[in-house]
Amino acid sequence: MKLLDLTLPSPAENLACDEALLDTAEAGDGEEVLRFWEPREHFVVVGYANKVATEVNVAACEARGIPVLRRCSGGGTVVQGPGCLNYTLVLRITADGPLHNIGVANQFIMRQNRAAIATLNPQPLGAAKRGGDGSTLNVAIRGHTDLAISERKFSGNSQRRRKHFLLFHGTFLLNFDLALVSQLLPMPSKQPDYREHRPHTEFLTNLNVPANEVKAALKQAWKAEESLKNPPLEKIAALAREKYATREWNFKL
Repeated sequence: MKLLDLTLPSPAENLACDEALLDTAEAGDGEEVLRFWEPREHFVVVGYANKVATEVNVAACEARGIPVLRRCSGGGTVVQGPGCLNYTLVLRITADGPLHNIGVANQFIMRQNRAAIATLNPQPLGAAKRGGDGSTLNVAIRGHTDLAISERKFSGNSQRRRKHFLLFHGTFLLNFDLALVSQLLPMPSKQPDYREHRPHTEFLTNLNVPANEVKAALKQAWKAEESLKNPPLEKIAALAREKYATREWNFKL
């Protein structure tokens, strides 16, 4: 698997990059990839089938100058920004492999990610750094594709499939302004059972682990060592310009 640690200048370009990597692989011109990127500004991302007016406090976003974008995969609405780490997996689908349908792929990928994150040592704010004792973090897979600690979510994920490759991507809350979520998003129209109608501030948590440690754990878990030398930059730019930066796409529902 190839490694791509690439944060592009705009939210539209970063979302476009994931779809471009999937399209390139499906066309036979790409490979399996693990990508990382870290947002430089705040923005909201709705899932492919989300209705913006239902899932986003549009007035609050407009008042703050925070853009609303739509991704190509499913799942719920999230707020992105500094303190988040995003990752992307583009993986090959085989008839007899662990990715042959949506549910099996979710389980396989989430188990891999859970095991990787469980090896880390979170650092509570204001506390001395722990580590080196060989202990593991009590990370649980909750809902379909959430990772949680003590029933509080710190990672959400979603999937998009083609015939030969799939895209699986998600966000880790590392040191994010969680109060901002309540200001920009109402309660979601669909909730996993384990949420139990808790407000955002009681449902979400930060992992409090440096981004480089999360990256290292995931790189090891997915055996991503060699860098991707020629990302599809022209395709990314075209997708960003013609799709992800347009109101027609982002507010289509």
